[in-house]
Amino acid sequence: MENNILDLELAQGLYEEKKIGELGRLLKTAEPADIALLFDMIDEEQHRLIFRLLPKELAAEVFVEMPPDTQEALINAFTDKELQSVLDELYLDDTVDIVEEMPANVVTRIIKNSHPDSRKAINQLLSYSGDTAGSIMTIEFVSLRPSMTVEEAFIHLRKTGTESETIYTCYVTENKKLLGFVSVYTLILSDKDSKISDIMNPNVIAVNTSEDRGEAANLLMKYDFLALPVVDNENRLVGIITIDDAVDVISEEDEEDIAKMSAITPTDRPYIKTSPFKIFLTRVPWLMILMLSATFTGIIISSFEKALAVQVALTAFIPMIMGTGGNAGSQASVTVIRGLSLGELGYSDVFRILFKELRVSLLCGGAVAIATFLKIILIDNLLLGSGISLTVALVVALTMAFTIFIAKLIGCSLPLLAGKLGLDPAVMASPFITTIVDALSLLVYFGVASAVLNI
Repeated sequence: MENNILDLELAQGLYEEKKIGELGRLLKTAEPADIALLFDMIDEEQHRLIFRLLPKELAAEVFVEMPPDTQEALINAFTDKELQSVLDELYLDDTVDIVEEMPANVVTRIIKNSHPDSRKAINQLLSYSGDTAGSIMTIEFVSLRPSMTVEEAFIHLRKTGTESETIYTCYVTENKKLLGFVSVYTLILSDKDSKISDIMNPNVIAVNTSEDRGEAANLLMKYDFLALPVVDNENRLVGIITIDDAVDVISEEDEEDIAKMSAITPTDRPYIKTSPFKIFLTRVPWLMILMLSATFTGIIISSFEKALAVQVALTAFIPMIMGTGGNAGSQASVTVIRGLSLGELGYSDVFRILFKELRVSLLCGGAVAIATFLKIILIDNLLLGSGISLTVALVVALTMAFTIFIAKLIGCSLPLLAGKLGLDPAVMASPFITTIVDALSLLVYFGVASAVLNI
């Protein structure tokens, strides 16, 4: 089998040696995603020259794979005729994605050079809110009438299939209302005189245009569909969401969640192409907020200075207690946030989640408390000769148990509370959970120490 993975070093070498004809032949057999990477390795002034080496269809596929800044540079370099040629080869949902990333002057050129029918469809898709299923659908799909025969369906497929993003699933409609679907596999295996109404599957799963795009993507992935129909409020089929768009949505939402969970403002630009100042702007507000919130831990420690002076050994265990509490809270929060994003958990599951984390926290807290007590006795005392009393060891062990118990309950409940208040649950991840748990773990620590040691 021929390997179509592009050797980027070879391609760059051919470009630098000005072997343009040889480079063109190499690119014609390569994957679009690989070719798009080559444009990051060559001078921007030569992008248009290399792009013109590609056949029209391949060029459009490569264009879709490029980052927005490369697309913008190419559009500015294109003549109107070249831009029109690229737009004619793009699927409408890809064109809309590009339009949403471009500045106003570039958008004007794209709209101006689009076919009038495409222009109308682009404006229609742009009217949907960016977080809805309607915003990621394509209106290029195969629609069959229930009265058609299989033979007529194939004739219709041959006429319209090239304009559709996928032909593997055909949707059956009557007056645009969605009745069911039939796969090409079923069509091939059916008698040519069979009616579509007799072989279609009426149990079709669809989403409304206003439904959250993340939920729509998760639904498509859950059922292993290649495409998911999108209907309006009157059950009229207005578009489909294809698997590639679903993967993009899930990837984008995962990246946003990871950024928020790390106390970073999400950004669409690749890290390597983002200026240090812009990275600074995405990070410093969160650092300021967390720094101010962390002052509570300082206040708590200061208020117990006398207790620490009496039992100096207590000070040594503060980092361990705070670190363990933060980690325990993060474990619970990340699990819940992931479950919410995948649709595995809902806000109605709050009591089930709390009860489960309650049991988990008791098991984890008990195990870590025992391990902590043994560690102090066997390692700190016997091996290191720290001379820590059994009473202090008991205080630290009990604090560990209580801290993990509290941290896990807070970690699982705060993302649910944030979601209920209309905030992104991912915001309530590691940094915030850690800050809250740090303060509470210190209060618990000194509370237990005061009760057991009478300080």
